[in-house]
Amino acid sequence: MSHGFALPEPTYRFAKGFPEARQFFRKTQSITVSSLGLGSYLGALDDATDASYEQAVKAAIAAGINLIDTSLNYRHQRSERAIGRALSELLEAGSVEREQVVVATKAGYLVPDAVPETDEIEGGMHCMTEQFLNDQLLRSQANLMLDTVDIFYLHNPETQLRYVSDDVFYARIERAFAALEALAEKGRIRFYGAATWSGFREAGQLSLQRMVAIARRVGGSMHRFRFIQMPVNLAMPEAFTRMDEEGRTVLDLSQEENISVIASASLMQGRLAGGLPEDVAARIPGAGTDALRSIQFVRSTPGIVSALVGMSSAAHVRENASIAGVMPMGPDGYFRLFRK
Repeated sequence: MSHGFALPEPTYRFAKGFPEARQFFRKTQSITVSSLGLGSYLGALDDATDASYEQAVKAAIAAGINLIDTSLNYRHQRSERAIGRALSELLEAGSVEREQVVVATKAGYLVPDAVPETDEIEGGMHCMTEQFLNDQLLRSQANLMLDTVDIFYLHNPETQLRYVSDDVFYARIERAFAALEALAEKGRIRFYGAATWSGFREAGQLSLQRMVAIARRVGGSMHRFRFIQMPVNLAMPEAFTRMDEEGRTVLDLSQEENISVIASASLMQGRLAGGLPEDVAARIPGAGTDALRSIQFVRSTPGIVSALVGMSSAAHVRENASIAGVMPMGPDGYFRLFRK
């Protein structure tokens, strides 16, 4: 097991190792994070894909990507294990320090061969009790070979809103947050959050204000609920465009509450890697392919810390990491994308 977690000075030093790409990194929660992160959701359940992910992780670190995102249920634990093996090799070789890498994983869905005896399982697929979260984190720590996970997300907690009332749901969130604060006190996680699909994009789903209030209640002003993850891409811009009754977006609220926003589905699982309309492509300069233009859109969205892209091969990592040399679009260029 590797000890430690991402820290301010080591992550800053990691970024300084790529002086030609200073615009590639952002500071959030006092640590320096690459504006492109490696996702690990897709892929076959076989040894060849495992090996390919291992090479992708090594290529990511070499290219300046220090945010690695996974989940216990991604490829039935195989993504976590591939990432763990790759990081272990890199750390042993001295290619990177543990304190320079931000590793995020998730728990919520039942995973084959990883289901403890527990209650409050909704829809036969989702749970977030204290017992369940502790069990799932132990499995993730073993898979990743890390004694501390930098970011531990509740995975699509909005799933439970299909089955229980708001009051029951937020009572469960409060118990989950209390459990996560306790895990942070023990040093098993650094931060926690919610990784969602529809939760923060659609009306009537998750309330970020209510979740922050719960975090303050159980963790005080120094609570560790500091990250949310949600889809942001050219086809799903709701984080930037959908406003509440007071005219605030999720990104506005996150900035007010010191919550870091990580974008998932930056390429919409490959559907935005090609075929962009010519007028859209023309408004995103500096990126030579539609895939890079789509990544550029996400990392240029005001308030987004990092754009996650599923990258299961070293070749894809190197291609996508070429965006590191391109300045993000400024506000004027970004807003032009929304004008006809």
